[in-house]
Amino acid sequence: MPFEPDDYLNRHVQTSGTDLAAKVDELLALATQDTSLNLPLYRDMLSTVIRMAQADRNRWDAKIMLQTLREMEHAFSVLEQFKRRRKVTVFGSARTPVNHPIYQLAKELGAVLARNELMAITGAGGGIMAAAHEGAGLEHSLGLNIALPFEQSANATLQGSANLLSFKFFFLRKLFFVKEADALVLCPGGFGTLDEALEVLTLIQTGKSPLVPVVLLDEPDGSFWLDALSFIHKQLEGNGYILPSDMKLLTLAHGAEEAVEQITRFYGNYHSGRWLKERFVVRLHHALSSEALAQLPELFADLCKSGGFVQQAGAFESEGDEPELAHLSRLAFAFRGREYGRLRELYDFLNTPENWAAPSSP
Repeated sequence: MPFEPDDYLNRHVQTSGTDLAAKVDELLALATQDTSLNLPLYRDMLSTVIRMAQADRNRWDAKIMLQTLREMEHAFSVLEQFKRRRKVTVFGSARTPVNHPIYQLAKELGAVLARNELMAITGAGGGIMAAAHEGAGLEHSLGLNIALPFEQSANATLQGSANLLSFKFFFLRKLFFVKEADALVLCPGGFGTLDEALEVLTLIQTGKSPLVPVVLLDEPDGSFWLDALSFIHKQLEGNGYILPSDMKLLTLAHGAEEAVEQITRFYGNYHSGRWLKERFVVRLHHALSSEALAQLPELFADLCKSGGFVQQAGAFESEGDEPELAHLSRLAFAFRGREYGRLRELYDFLNTPENWAAPSSP
């Protein structure tokens, strides 16, 4: 949802000292242009720090806040160079030996991702992580390492590279695994892999993370994910703990080519989505045909709180923050914000070439 400034923060600063709010604005004027769309965000950030200083909380709390802000700002700065490059986060066991078939499958996955101009993101360690980066090569690899009290070295592909980021906090590292991912591929693994799989699905199911492909990858005769899906179908879906449509949030693949094909198909027409107040906007490479547009109310009316689907060529007026995407077609509707599995079905409809409008003549 769009950012709404928290007036409470400014009220607290103003009641504590009438000059503080003016000083914040003065500092912002020195730091950034007054035309920046992020000014309300920066103002609230500074107000939050001032509130903490006024409370003068214990040193450990202050160090956590400092380290969090510092790590996030550094990560944003490093990752800016990879902006607009599609990235795929690969999870799997760090204990997978080099001679294991799953290691070879992950290595092939990295190579196929690179051939499709997709970057492979991993935790930069061994096992599946090393395999994916070995296959992708440095140019198409990105590592998010974790700094531990004992020695924690990155895999051979990323060691000493500018494509490697180190984090002190696991929760921040996890944030960037999901934030930077245009898709996720999960290979067989242990508690950590299952934790990552279920957390990602929870974030997508609840709308806390953008809807992206989640691919469960196993070897052709493997049963790791088949057994997991059987449990989910029987116990979670069967007992009503999840909706049947939630199963659309993940797909199974038994080969690297198949896994990557599922990802590239997802972005065949769909580019990205965003909220503009109460309206959800889907950005498309190809506008829908009039016939396909007419089918939407019948097929996907349950996604709308009110009204229907509106298509237009180019950006809405309030999308001025991303001018490089202004040329894309838009499909907007008042999304209920629930049943993201059904939203995935809508995306599949939008990605079907038969539903695209014929290209206009030059």
